[in-house]
Amino acid sequence: MKLLIDVGVGRSVEEFLKAAGHEVISVRELDPRMKDVDILDLATREGCLVITMDKDFGELVFRSGHKHAGVLLLRLEDARGSEKVEVVREIFASYGEELLGSFSVYQSGRLRIRRG
Repeated sequence: MKLLIDVGVGRSVEEFLKAAGHEVISVRELDPRMKDVDILDLATREGCLVITMDKDFGELVFRSGHKHAGVLLLRLEDARGSEKVEVVREIFASYGEELLGSFSVYQSGRLRIRRG
């Protein structure tokens, strides 16, 4: 799966996803100051699922109607890298391709997937 990883998600998640065989584009490596709208545009052009911890993506998608190829919003503000990796591992093992084209939010041990 093609993934675009936002800055706040962390290097440990990027490395885990690369090791798991995913094609990973890192905003941290491209431009850590890249605007959210530019991240969504790039991800849409490249057919990437965005993985982020930034709630502003919800505003862009739902209020502004911005196109996307899928967004996974992780509400794990105080989590360590290893905890984030474990959550991402579980999400991808259980849902994988279902995340594409959907806006998904992980919070308090639950994943909500909003399709379309």
